[in-house]
This record gives sequence, C-alpha cells and structure tokens, in this order.
Amino acid sequence: MKRLLIPLSMLAVLLVAAPAAASDHDGGDTGTVTVLHGVPGLDVDVYANGEILIEGFAPGDSFGPTDLPAADYAITVFPAGEDPEGDPAISADVTVPAGVNATAIAHLDADGAPTLSVFVNDVSQIAAGETRLVVRHTAAFGPVDVLANDGAVIEGLTNPNESDALSVPADTYSVAVTAAGDPDTEALRADLDLEEGTAYFVHAIGDPGAETFDVLIQTVDGLHTAPAEVHTGTGGLAADGGSAVPAAATAAVIGLLGLALATRPVLARRR
Repeated sequence: MKRLLIPLSMLAVLLVAAPAAASDHDGGDTGTVTVLHGVPGLDVDVYANGEILIEGFAPGDSFGPTDLPAADYAITVFPAGEDPEGDPAISADVTVPAGVNATAIAHLDADGAPTLSVFVNDVSQIAAGETRLVVRHTAAFGPVDVLANDGAVIEGLTNPNESDALSVPADTYSVAVTAAGDPDTEALRADLDLEEGTAYFVHAIGDPGAETFDVLIQTVDGLHTAPAEVHTGTGGLAADGGSAVPAAATAAVIGLLGLALATRPVLARRR
C-alpha cells in the first residue's frame, strides 16, 4: 500500500515527480483496478466476494493498480479487525469488465455517509504537448464551479460525479474554485502545472465542516502519442496550490483541489 496523502506544500513538486507504477496489462480477461480510501477517521478491511482483499486500509491509502479477473464482485467494507459476518460500513456490487482501467474509491456522499464509487479511467493516448485532467467530487460538500484564468470551465459539479476528461496544453494556469453559481465566493485560487502526456484523476475527499477536506490524485503517465508502452500508476497528494493544470482540465482539478486545500468549513467571500 502506498500512502497517498502528502503535505499541501508538496503539491507542486509531487504533481511533477510522483512516479507511476508500470504495468504490462493489455486487456485479455482481466481488468486493472486501483482502490482508494477517502473516508476520514476509519481504518477498514475490504472483502471481495467474502474473501479478504485489503487488510488494515487507512484513510489516504491506495491499493494497486492490480489486475483482477473480469467478473462481478460483492464488495464489503468493515472497520479494521471487525467480524466480517456483521453489518458492513460500506457494501456495493461492482462489475470489473475485461480490459478496463478503473478506480474504486470509498468516500463520503454529499450528506457525509460512507459510500463506494467506481470510475473508469481514460488512459487513451494524449496528443503531443497536452495533458489530461479529470476531477471527481467525492467529498461531503455541495456543488462547485471551477474557473481557469477567471473563466468558468466546470459548473455545478456534484458528488459523486466527475468532470469530463479535459485535454489542454501542458502549462501553468491560474485556477479558482467557487461555490456553484457564486463567483464571488472562493474556496481557493492557485497556479497549477500539469505534465505533458500524463493523465491526472483528482479526487476531493473528506468533509470541510469537520476540517477533513483533502485531495487524492491518481496519475497515469506515458500516454504520449504513439508511446513505447502505456504505464498505469498512482501518485496521490493533498494539494495546496503551485501545481499545473491545463486550461479546462486545470480548472477542473483545481476546483475540487481548491476546496480540499482550503480545508475550511466556510468559503471565504472574496473582497
């Protein structure tokens, strides 16, 4: 297991330097799955079809990427060390299709209750000079808008949804996150910088009201056009600005990123 949460001040460095684990996965009868733990204050054991899959999974940890047989799985999550015959903290039926790269994340719903969401990761090739950014709202927080260079690129993103995959020139962008429909209320304003040929999947987690808001970032690199090989990997961190996000993509990431980074129960009114 790799610890994903990293001090906010490290964001700029880690977005560029976080390594991706290489994989030779080419589809077949398996799917590639990464599991993220985004429920604050709860160490858990994760079971798949009644068999232990992850033991002692702590908030901010990741598992994988790993190849699993394409099949249907009954996922149950129990507090660490608890009898798996009891009532799980989270349960869900998950289908792993052949050849798919997916992320399963345990997180809080908009009302603060633990839940599980599964997202399919776009790991297709990225045009030369560009990067890909996807923002996933998996935090106990209302809808948000994301602005890039003061222009809205994502509007009304809600839990447990994700933004469209944004492909933009790899560069540094000024990004802000605001409460949906209220551009004068900012949760964060920062510069982000994303690497060419890398896909960033940004997950906002926790509860700003409980001061547990944070960000987990999963990266998949080596996606340049006509790459020698495709790599899949995870690199996560709690962000605090100073990272690069492409135009539209950047705004998306920062939006949720900004909320997490702000770690404030109340958004600040911009003067």
